[in-house]
Amino acid sequence: MSSTLSDEKSTPFPEEQAGLGQQDLPLSKDELEPAPDGGLRAWLVALGAASIFFCCLGFSNSFGTFTEYYLTHQLSHRSPDDVAWIGSLSAFLQFFVGMIGGPMFDRYGSKVIHPAAVIYIFAVMMLSLCKTYWQIMLVQGVLMGVTMGFLQFPAMGSLSQYFDKKRAAAFGLAISGSSIGGIIMPIAVSKMLNILRARLPPSAASFLIPSAFLEARYNFIVISIFFVFLGMFMPIIFLPTYAVSQGMGATLAGYLPAILNAASTFGRIIPGVLADKYGRLNVYAFGSFITSIVIFCMTATKNNAGIIAYAAVFGFTSGTIISGATVSITGCAKDPRSIGTYTGMGLALGAIGALIGPPIDGAFVKHYVGFFEAAMFSGAMCLFGGIVILMAKLASPEGIFSRS
Repeated sequence: MSSTLSDEKSTPFPEEQAGLGQQDLPLSKDELEPAPDGGLRAWLVALGAASIFFCCLGFSNSFGTFTEYYLTHQLSHRSPDDVAWIGSLSAFLQFFVGMIGGPMFDRYGSKVIHPAAVIYIFAVMMLSLCKTYWQIMLVQGVLMGVTMGFLQFPAMGSLSQYFDKKRAAAFGLAISGSSIGGIIMPIAVSKMLNILRARLPPSAASFLIPSAFLEARYNFIVISIFFVFLGMFMPIIFLPTYAVSQGMGATLAGYLPAILNAASTFGRIIPGVLADKYGRLNVYAFGSFITSIVIFCMTATKNNAGIIAYAAVFGFTSGTIISGATVSITGCAKDPRSIGTYTGMGLALGAIGALIGPPIDGAFVKHYVGFFEAAMFSGAMCLFGGIVILMAKLASPEGIFSRS
């Protein structure tokens, strides 16, 4: 009898194991134990993940500072949508690469982080040498975007293995590292770009689990991520530029991403804690709806005080989206060992919205010579993404009124 039970416990999930290429490696006794949901090692993993998000998402969330600088300096001959392609490509790749980074973590563990960290540091150094549009595009848009993807998804996968009941809280805490990075990096970059000057002038495994897409809830979550990403990056990238157009100084405008990310620290931790109690999809949907309303109101702010307050409000409301989307996807994986692949596939497809959203916004800004139409478009996309999340709840066994 005990032998039979042992065999049943060690039986792998056939569809997902086939996708991972690990059908001959059943779970060990230790691996069958539930996630610790706490303890020194688990929280150290969360701290390590927060450090990675500090460097990756913190840097990409600071692109608004770079946008303003590029448009007034070495890329002044380029249009806003041209510059937006740099940030959108980086944002797209850092999630799309999850199609590879997630499965690689499932196969090889955290070793994936080591070479990616070295290449990421190299890319940051090379960015300081870039002078032309295509140099910046290749380094900041492509190389940094790819390496950020290979850093973030192993961090997400590691975190998922240590937390279950407290997973949303742990993800909120870890991803808040991006907000802390977003506080420090825009200020440092703004100081270096706008204040510091030289004294003298310059001289002359299977990487797919197809069965995941047979589940309606998973498909709806992925679709919702696409539309939410399509809309939410507009203030992140264009708020400093909008602020300057309203009379704010370039140095003060460079602080707006820091203010935004400071507020999003609380917007990621607090909703993460609430999500474990009231439902991860519920909090994710609520955050998407509120964020869409805030985006609609962007052009209603006309003075410095209003724009600064707006940055704080948007930072808080949008803080739930990245962590909420990620933790919602993890709930679809039946085998904990496939969480990396599930999140990689889902966020990779959703990241297409991050790729095309900012250039579309830039085209609106260029065509209408203003930001109102871009705000309306982005807010509508975020709102529709929230509606799709409700469809994901309808497709779940618990139903729309559940705490799922």
